[in-house]
Amino acid sequence: MPGCSPSSRPDRVGGALRIRGLRSALAGPFDLDIEPGSAVAVTGASGSGKSLFLRMVADLDPNDGSVRLGAQDRRAMPAPRWRRIATYVAAESGWWEEGVAAHFAPEERDAAGELAGRFGLRPELMAGPVLRLSTGERQRLALVRAFVRTPPVLLLDEPTGPLDPASVARVEEMLRQRLAAGLILLLATHDPGQATRIGARHFRMEAGRLQEA
Repeated sequence: MPGCSPSSRPDRVGGALRIRGLRSALAGPFDLDIEPGSAVAVTGASGSGKSLFLRMVADLDPNDGSVRLGAQDRRAMPAPRWRRIATYVAAESGWWEEGVAAHFAPEERDAAGELAGRFGLRPELMAGPVLRLSTGERQRLALVRAFVRTPPVLLLDEPTGPLDPASVARVEEMLRQRLAAGLILLLATHDPGQATRIGARHFRMEAGRLQEA
């Protein structure tokens, strides 16, 4: 797997993502199956529970219930290992170092630079400081951080919200390519048309519950 070190490489797992009885005090229960190569898009008003749902799947917020990928049970592994398998990208991702390059392992940087170019980013941004990035550049580089490690499951929270139409098209094309290669995608978006463009099943979040759209 080019661009991934043994320490950052996601576990070799396969099969469907199966969510059963996932709930918290604020949302759920959720029951959902997503097969490899398939996408689910969740729309809904701000505050309806979309982000919370994705964070619960990633085991970032308190929750009860079962989440499995194939034979791998989330409860049987440490949370950081699960998040290498089911990688969450927030609407506003964190940056903990001054330089962009420091957020990538040395062996990931060539692949990250190639991905950045496919997202329409200038090569010199990879060697620059985070503070000089626009909101849209930060968002696309956050996607590069996730994509370069090729996790089997991506949990994307408003991944194209701050992007211009050309950048949205590039991101959606990359998602379609990854889906064709077997990615499982769970996406929260305010754009109902995005579900259609990437061929996703569409649900609407209302008061912490999923409704078929």
